[in-house]
Amino acid sequence: MARTAASSNVRTYMPDEQQDAQILDFVKALEAAGRVGPDVRPALVAANGARLELPEAMYHVLLQVAETLSSGMGVTIAPMNAMLTTQEAADFLGIARPTLVRILERGDIPMTKPGRHRFVQLRDLLDYQSQQREQTRTTLDELVEDAVDTDLYSATDGPPPVTR
Repeated sequence: MARTAASSNVRTYMPDEQQDAQILDFVKALEAAGRVGPDVRPALVAANGARLELPEAMYHVLLQVAETLSSGMGVTIAPMNAMLTTQEAADFLGIARPTLVRILERGDIPMTKPGRHRFVQLRDLLDYQSQQREQTRTTLDELVEDAVDTDLYSATDGPPPVTR
């Protein structure tokens, strides 16, 4: 059910067909249990029967992992300082590896290159992704503002004008 990636701290868990029914039952049981509150504390029961209360954040992480596995998708767990290969980093961002290499060479994302190979820290990828989303949001806001200023949102009578 698990595979180790380039970093020894990164693990990917794939759904196991033999355990699909158990995972689905687990998700249903968690959802049926309802919200976590002061009087309802989620817990794990160890093999020796010891009851270990879970922090609310950990409960939500486990619920999300279970839901993802039950939908047939894998889950990767990695520490923020995990070092990824350029292919893993490109896959994470949803871009081609050569595109990522150009971004790295421009210096937009920090990298290490101990030999011939480049490595990227997960934290730096998340920072870059966040910056890109913010830049996209800002650009879209500016486009909407320009459209409002030039009255592009007003209704027109008849067909749209011919632009040729």
